[in-house]
Amino acid sequence: MLTRERIWSKNFVVVCMSSFFMFLTFYILATAFPLYVKDSLHGSQQQMGLSITIYVIGGVLIRPFSGQWVDRYGSKKMAIIGMVIFLLACISYFGAKGMFMFMLIRLIHGMSYAIASTATSTIASSLVPNSRQGTGMGYFSMFMSVGMVIGPAMGLFLWKDKNIHMLLLAICVIAALSLLFTLSMRVPKQEQEALQAVRPEEREKRRLQWSDFIEPKALPISVVGFILAFAYSSLSGFMSSFTVEIHQSQVAGTFFVVFALMIVVFRPLIGKVFDSYNEHYLYYPGIILFAVGMLLLSQAHSGAMVLVAGIIMGVGYGALLPCFQALAMKLAPEHRRGSATGTFFLLFDLGYGIGSYVMGMIASVSDYRMMYVVAGLVPLLSAALYYVLHHRPRSKITLPNQNVKLV
Repeated sequence: MLTRERIWSKNFVVVCMSSFFMFLTFYILATAFPLYVKDSLHGSQQQMGLSITIYVIGGVLIRPFSGQWVDRYGSKKMAIIGMVIFLLACISYFGAKGMFMFMLIRLIHGMSYAIASTATSTIASSLVPNSRQGTGMGYFSMFMSVGMVIGPAMGLFLWKDKNIHMLLLAICVIAALSLLFTLSMRVPKQEQEALQAVRPEEREKRRLQWSDFIEPKALPISVVGFILAFAYSSLSGFMSSFTVEIHQSQVAGTFFVVFALMIVVFRPLIGKVFDSYNEHYLYYPGIILFAVGMLLLSQAHSGAMVLVAGIIMGVGYGALLPCFQALAMKLAPEHRRGSATGTFFLLFDLGYGIGSYVMGMIASVSDYRMMYVVAGLVPLLSAALYYVLHHRPRSKITLPNQNVKLV
């Protein structure tokens, strides 16, 4: 009888918790800061979206380098550097006076997030036994995804009294927890060996190649991820304002809790499906559910309808995000997984940042219902791109036998 290798090691839990607290901090601020810009800085809807977009611009500027740095200098070293800067940025918000200084700190904060998230995702991808990649890395991404959807609910809760100092104190504590877990990580031996196996002259040569910053094999699926993030940005940044507009403000926080619950409940099943079947069995149902949920939300008139939309979208989104990142690393060579992770997050963050600004513009010239109609139609473009860029090309060839990382 074959014995299944263990997934849950101490080091795996440490990496999961570090990632969870980092993403929790990001999405608390992604929800609370647009409200802070509106309520305290008296900003417009475009400026509300800009508070997210400028953060993502910082990440986009660094993402092409972060994967290269992880591949060259090691994932733990870059994770620590990224998280130290991440925590310092959180502390710096206390001294932000005026819109310019606030946006400058947001830019630096986004840069640190890009470095830290690329490094921790790369560490996680090397910790799970080869025989259980889909299921094990599915659990890792569950921590990341739950942070992404619990964060907005916490952001709304922390901002309910409009006390910026309480909000900043909370995110500093959470970011410090992420740093503590990062410091206690242990890098797997295989990563150290892979790092040492790269000859110095090869490292020098790669500095001159654009593929050192962007992993070409991960680019097609990352473009599809860009479209998903573009649509998703309408949720974390504007859900609170939308529920106020339809006189259902009491369900805004509950929406994100329900969204997160669906990800947690279905994630183990999603990992097993990815291990047993090809990715199309996850992608097409997932994108349909996400689009249907978004369109249902645009027509919501009651709290119950908002929550039903959250349930549907939670299942769809929970299947899509790990599927995309899994494919990005599956298609890349093993020694380029840091670059593949950086490429995926580069496009995903870019979609999230541009989407936040564009969705804010749509809401400013029409209303939030129309914004969610657009956000529901955008995933249809994602489906077309997925078929053209990934499904059809991959159906003509056989994928190499590489480790599958469902994150």
